[in-house]
Amino acid sequence: MAQQRRFIILMSIALGLVLTALDHTIVSASVNKIIDDIGGLDRVTWIYTTYALAGTSTMLIFGKLSDLFGRKTLYLVSIGIFLLGSALCGTAQTIEQLSIYRVIQGIGSGGIFPISFSLIYTLYTDPKESGKLSGIFGAVFGLSSIAGPQIGMWISETLSWRWCFYINLPIGILSFAALLLTLRESRAETRPKIDVLGAILIVIATVCSMIALELGGNNVSWTSWKIITLFGISALAVISFFIVERRAMEPILPLKLFKNRMVTGTSIVVFCQGAMMFAAMTYLPLYTNYVLGESRLNLLLTPLMFSMIIGSVLMGLILTRFQIRTVMVVNMVIGIVVSSLFMSLSPTVPFWQFIGMVVLLGLGVLGPLNSLSQNAVAYSVEERFIGISSSLVGFCRSMGGVMGASIMAVIVNSQMTASVETAITRFNLNSSSNPSYHPPDAETVLRYKDRFEPELVSYFTHAMDHAITQGFVLLLGFSVLGAIAALTVGSMKIKKRSEEMSRAKTSSRIEI
Repeated sequence: MAQQRRFIILMSIALGLVLTALDHTIVSASVNKIIDDIGGLDRVTWIYTTYALAGTSTMLIFGKLSDLFGRKTLYLVSIGIFLLGSALCGTAQTIEQLSIYRVIQGIGSGGIFPISFSLIYTLYTDPKESGKLSGIFGAVFGLSSIAGPQIGMWISETLSWRWCFYINLPIGILSFAALLLTLRESRAETRPKIDVLGAILIVIATVCSMIALELGGNNVSWTSWKIITLFGISALAVISFFIVERRAMEPILPLKLFKNRMVTGTSIVVFCQGAMMFAAMTYLPLYTNYVLGESRLNLLLTPLMFSMIIGSVLMGLILTRFQIRTVMVVNMVIGIVVSSLFMSLSPTVPFWQFIGMVVLLGLGVLGPLNSLSQNAVAYSVEERFIGISSSLVGFCRSMGGVMGASIMAVIVNSQMTASVETAITRFNLNSSSNPSYHPPDAETVLRYKDRFEPELVSYFTHAMDHAITQGFVLLLGFSVLGAIAALTVGSMKIKKRSEEMSRAKTSSRIEI
């Protein structure tokens, strides 16, 4: 009966991961149908931004609350919030309503992902078992992400875009019910105190910094008062947060965790990993389409995602055999090699070589660190800190991703702006002419190549190539930083939590 119950619990956790993975990609496939139905083309990015802001800003809070009030309780709360948001999204009549409901969904997703892995580490004290499971669950997440666009397209065309949200309900209810009935969790007699002020400050700091990074250099100048104000509020909130956390009885983010070299070093490594991943996944498709002339982006994204999945699974199988420092350094050295290769790309590179570089990035850097980082932190802290430490890993990866994509955008956009100004003079383009015929716009020229002179197309192709390959210096920089951080984590191997750490005071205990 214990084995059957354990299997049901694992399946319910897997279903929860499927929910969050699908929702990252299924919506993008139905966005055209959404706009056709409720309008809001000029505000369509809100659908993605609000979801990401809500999920990232609440991740640490859910992690800490799961340590205080029990992982089962907070996992069920997270799924409940996510399902409420999904049901409301399906009823949205305007883009504003949909964006608000996506906030509710995002809050739920902020708890599901990190608590899923903390449940694994609590249920399976043997790192060999939890390593395999975390790798497999990472594969489940990756496969769901790959399937999301195809599922979303089919649902929106055969049923309605609203069912892209309604489909979450039966999956989520099944996961909720299975976990509710099978997982047992004892409760502590003492009632923990919630660090409300710390929670508010971390939300303010995260939201303001993410909005500033999202808008800066895109819709708003980096030197504008809006961006400066947002960064100022974020900085003030961070300073206040650390002051509050030093005095709180149960801080949202216990600062003593950062005395642990494994926690601090891994946090920096996954921050670098997130920056590399988001920058690559944003600009590799652009390079594929506009420079290499391959419009079938599935030829790029499928190998990238599958290589990440394989890397995650393989690392889950072997992570107990090597020192964490050794593996992380190797991962980042591979990142340095791949970044250097990306910087040497050209329009004449064979497509198979390009895909080989992409596969090396997923297999050697992005995939393995997904599995390794969660396990490294979880097995280096006391059991009562598993929730917040797992959330910290996800939080650092998300924040790194936002920063990496933003900095990459600054580099590429500044290069392309300069190339457009040069093109206007070199090709005698009239900046006020009809953009359908003579637009001094690189994206339009490269998208409709047959409408323009070959010399102009060639110029912008090489300009885009130069801009993106120059931007890949960012990947190189983060790879070097990640390698340095990896050297600081110590010589620890992932092994079963010590008896002392297992007996440490916890507010709840999971039983099978």
